[in-house]
Amino acid sequence: MSLLEIEDLKVHFPIRRGVVFDRVVGHVYAVDGVSLSVEAGQTYGLVGESGCGKTTLGRAVLRLNDITEGAVRYKDTDLAQLSEEDMRRQRNKLQMVFQDPLGSLNPRQNIESILVEGMEAHKIGADRAERRERAQRTLDAVGLPSNAMSRYPHEFSGGQRQRIGIARALVLEPDLIICDEPVSALDVSIQAQVLNLLEELQEELGLTYLVIAHDLAVVRHISDVIGVMYLGGLVEEATSDELYANPRHPYTKALMSAVPVPDPDVEDNRERILLTGDLPSPANPPAGCRFHTRCPWRQETRCDTERPQLRLVSGGHKVACHFAEDIESGKIQPTTELAAAILPDAQVQTDSPTTPAE
Repeated sequence: MSLLEIEDLKVHFPIRRGVVFDRVVGHVYAVDGVSLSVEAGQTYGLVGESGCGKTTLGRAVLRLNDITEGAVRYKDTDLAQLSEEDMRRQRNKLQMVFQDPLGSLNPRQNIESILVEGMEAHKIGADRAERRERAQRTLDAVGLPSNAMSRYPHEFSGGQRQRIGIARALVLEPDLIICDEPVSALDVSIQAQVLNLLEELQEELGLTYLVIAHDLAVVRHISDVIGVMYLGGLVEEATSDELYANPRHPYTKALMSAVPVPDPDVEDNRERILLTGDLPSPANPPAGCRFHTRCPWRQETRCDTERPQLRLVSGGHKVACHFAEDIESGKIQPTTELAAAILPDAQVQTDSPTTPAE
């Protein structure tokens, strides 16, 4: 049984215009039909470029954004159907670590007050002394000194503030923590410390993570399963090793080709997929496959008119592409005008398309 199941989740933000008569003239389709499941004790990594809807999805799980349609099942409870009061009671088991460690902490509260506030709201601990002791233990668990309790957020470094954000989530003993870009604002050396801390806490406490990030190296390091989002939808899902070894969706191939390789010979000769055009607006997404406007393997027969569903192609590997198998086998090759953007110039033949990646 999955700890968290998301089924056909949609989050649409209305676009309003008018001075006297406020009217809805359209919607931003931030999340548009996403289904995924997260097993207990697992780390699910969600990746994609800025604007794909991954942060909105994470916030929707906690009902920080209103859900337009779909189900979010935590254990046997559909969070989308709960009243605000019932949802508030569930939040001690569903916590979030926000992207900006300073902006997510109240600058007027000291660290003790920040940690104790959640326990008081959920009636955890018999009295203030017990809550204070629990807060102290949690700070010890994330590697912060005992004198941190009386200090304020601005007195800490970025990495320490992120540890405070993690402690604020941990102090309520949650089952699931949603980490929204947990290390993107930190230096590389501090990123490693925070990621290692998250892994250690997961082993000790049996936590489950939904990690949202755009850094593919971060996601690979920490995730068991990875989902790739593009323009409000999930386009590929596989285990971490499988996705990196054998990306099947054209968008995932392009993402992987952008990851630097620390070997000059490999870096100079490996495949690169340079996407053409801009990311379409989520307020007016393309018909059919939403990636077809930038896809080197686009086929007019179905790509322009039929939106592909996430389907199983091998093992636990799922892809939302009509022609994933044909692209993999080489039966479908990139269009001639885009072939030069896929391989180095020396490997491009003007009289025949370039063979796609395996």
